[in-house]
Amino acid sequence: MSDIKLTFLGTGTSTGVPEVGCTCPVCSSKDHKDRRLRVSALVETCGARILIDCGPDFREQMLRIPFGPIDGVLLTHEHYDHTGGIDDLRPFCRFGDIDIFADDLTCRHLRERLPYLFREVLYPGVPRLHFHAIEPLEPISIKGAEVLPLQVMHGALPILGFRIGQLGFITDMLTAPEETYEALRGIDTLVINGLRPKPHGSHQTIDDAIAFAQAVGARETYLIHMSHDAGLYAETSTKLPPHIHLAYDGLQIEIDNR
Repeated sequence: MSDIKLTFLGTGTSTGVPEVGCTCPVCSSKDHKDRRLRVSALVETCGARILIDCGPDFREQMLRIPFGPIDGVLLTHEHYDHTGGIDDLRPFCRFGDIDIFADDLTCRHLRERLPYLFREVLYPGVPRLHFHAIEPLEPISIKGAEVLPLQVMHGALPILGFRIGQLGFITDMLTAPEETYEALRGIDTLVINGLRPKPHGSHQTIDDAIAFAQAVGARETYLIHMSHDAGLYAETSTKLPPHIHLAYDGLQIEIDNR
């Protein structure tokens, strides 16, 4: 597999940052690294462009990068902040129909919420999408790029993370089974959720994310799905261990996939 280019399209929690109506130092910050749209990322490898999650900020996110095909969409779970932008995939269907990969629950719920995408005769202009149900630890291929789905727990809800070569991508996790730890052992780059310092019922804290990264032995780790309670980028970044970083919207990194 060729090297990987990862673009962080959004690094915020479900409300985004700034949060509507909030005047805290983070929400009032003028630093662009403190503005966090809902979580999404673009992975480019093996000639493929793969979108991870497609939330309600997707249109705004994609206006910021060069227009090009999307060869596949990986959905971590059904929640609106990760799926609310699916209709905005329609411009990308100019390049051809788009395959979407998600667990069975997510596929079923999206069929219920977006029935107009699944009719036999489609309304003109709707995105042309093909949904594929996938299972943890059963690899799939997107234009030659191998993707390994991984199970993690979002509170009591089983959801998916993904390993693409030397990149691991997990969001909204609270805990994970041992097989997920094993699948990520020794990975080069880990992207993982760290909501805030204080505990939450369905998300890792920043300390939890650090402990997970250390347990799997990731060389570099980037935190995502952060609320305003994660603090200012300029301050929180200085408190993290070496090789643990706060991601921010628009950040691009290159990953050696050897």
